[in-house]
Amino acid sequence: MAEVLVLAEHTADGEVKKVTLELLTAARRLGSPSAVWTGPGAEAAAARLGEYGAEKVYVADSPDFGDYVVAPAAELLAQLVASVSPAAVLVAGTADGKETAGRLAVKTGSGVLTDAVDVTAGEDGAPVAEQPNFGGAITVHSVVRKGTPVIAVRPNAVSPEASAGAAVVEQVAFTASDSARAARVTERAAAEKGERPDLTEAQIVVSGGRGTGSEEGFKIIETLADALGAAVGASRAVTDAGWYPHQFQVGQTGKTVSPQLYVAVGISGAIQHRAGMQTSKTIMAINKDAEAPIFEIADYGIVGDLFTVVPQLLDEIGKRKG
Repeated sequence: MAEVLVLAEHTADGEVKKVTLELLTAARRLGSPSAVWTGPGAEAAAARLGEYGAEKVYVADSPDFGDYVVAPAAELLAQLVASVSPAAVLVAGTADGKETAGRLAVKTGSGVLTDAVDVTAGEDGAPVAEQPNFGGAITVHSVVRKGTPVIAVRPNAVSPEASAGAAVVEQVAFTASDSARAARVTERAAAEKGERPDLTEAQIVVSGGRGTGSEEGFKIIETLADALGAAVGASRAVTDAGWYPHQFQVGQTGKTVSPQLYVAVGISGAIQHRAGMQTSKTIMAINKDAEAPIFEIADYGIVGDLFTVVPQLLDEIGKRKG
C-alpha cells in the first residue's frame, strides 16, 4: 500500500493540532499514512500520531523550520516525494498550509487542490477531493492528472477517527536551500488568546451580523458563545463597522469554518458569508426576516428578533446546565 504524506501541524511546544488528526483520518482512505514532522518534539508526539493511524513519522529536526517561513517545509516535502513516491500529500487548508501546497506542487510538477472538504479514493484508487466552488453554490469532485496529488483540506471538514498505527520514527537529514532562507522570521509575538476555542478549529461557532445593531448589541453574541463553549465569529458588515475585530470575520474574504454547529444570529446570509460557513455540519439561524437567504441553508431556523430569542435561548441553556 502506497504511503500518503501528511504534514503535521503542531504548536511550538510539540502539541499535535486537531487538524493533523483529521488529515491522518483522511489519509487512511488513500493508503498508509506517514506524518511529516518539522522541528523538535516528534518523539513525544509520535504516540498521538500513531493513535490516529500514522505508520511512520518522518522527522526533520532542523532550526530552519523555526527561523524561516513556509519554504523549508515545501522543500522537505519535495525531498520526501522524490524518495518515497507517495500516493498523495495532504496539508491543512490554512494560510501556511495552502502556500506550502502551492510551492510543493511547483517543485514536483504536480497538480494541487485546495479548500477540500472531503477526500476519498476513486474507482481507480486515485484521490478525489470534494470542493465547494463559486462561493459554495456548486460542489465539484476533482482529481489530479499530473504528478503527485497535493491536497489542502479545510480544518474541521473531516471528523478525526482513531485507528492504531505503528508510528515508527524515521529521522530525515534536511538543510534548507539559500532560496528557502530568503525570508527570515525576525520576531515572534504571542497572539492574545482568551478562553474561547480557536475560530477555525472550534466545534461550535456563534456568529453575529448586522442585526446586532451596534458594538454594544454584539455583546449578546459573546454571551451566547460563552454559554455554549463556542468560538465567536462575525459577518463582514460587523467587522467593517468596527463592532468586532477583523480576525473574527467569517466569509469569502475572512475565515472559513466547518464546525459541528454554526449559529448565525442576525446574519442575512449573503453569498460571501455563506462561502465561509456552509460546510458546517449543522446550521442554526436566528433572523427577524423570514426571507433572509440564510434560511435556505439552515437546518434549523427561528424567525424573530434576536434580542428576544437569544435571551430565551440563554435561559434554556442555563436550565439544562443547572
